[in-house]
Amino acid sequence: MSKALISTVLALSIVLVPGLAAAKDKKDKNGAEAVPARVYAPVNYNLNEDLDNILLLDLSTGERVAIRLMSDWAPHHVERIKQLTREGFYNGVIFHRVIDGFMAQTGDPTGTGRGGSQLPDIKAEFNDMPHVRGTVSMARAASDDSANSQFFIVFYPRFALDRRYTNLGRVIGNMPAVDRIERGEPPQNPTKIVQASIASDNKAPPVLAPVAPAPQPITADMLNQSKAQ
Repeated sequence: MSKALISTVLALSIVLVPGLAAAKDKKDKNGAEAVPARVYAPVNYNLNEDLDNILLLDLSTGERVAIRLMSDWAPHHVERIKQLTREGFYNGVIFHRVIDGFMAQTGDPTGTGRGGSQLPDIKAEFNDMPHVRGTVSMARAASDDSANSQFFIVFYPRFALDRRYTNLGRVIGNMPAVDRIERGEPPQNPTKIVQASIASDNKAPPVLAPVAPAPQPITADMLNQSKAQ
């Protein structure tokens, strides 16, 4: 079954989460309690702390992206990502669905958007964290409880995804590399995860083979020069 995401409208970016700090609740005209105030929720952007919850993606572009996995938000989804990463599941997997202004999706070894791991699907862990730029969230099929291995990274805020997809982390290092992921559904020349690792495992970035320069077209001058020799 396809893990395609539902297209939604853009919204303004505010990193907020309901009810995490004291604030004066307001009452509506009927005296009912209002929704709790929304306050800033911290994400640790320090690349040298809590290394067991940093996912590193070494891309075929030669760049490394760092993602903070938030087990407080989605413990079972984070554990799944870490398990598959340590098994080497994501190594060689492409970004198969990349929509400009929306998101980049990966995690399917078939590259079709219909595949996943052999592990059972995960029960949804929808939470109040908003889908802002750099959010990492789990893709799923029609069922809320159908997330498995695929995830996506949001280019721009998409608040309509909130509480409908399990938000499990945030890019904390090299978001510009995410911006440069090849677009397409699927892309003609897809960006690939060469190696995924957990920072505490201390894996060095892979050494990529140099890209051979494109052959130069043969011109009349080149032919004349060859004859002269």
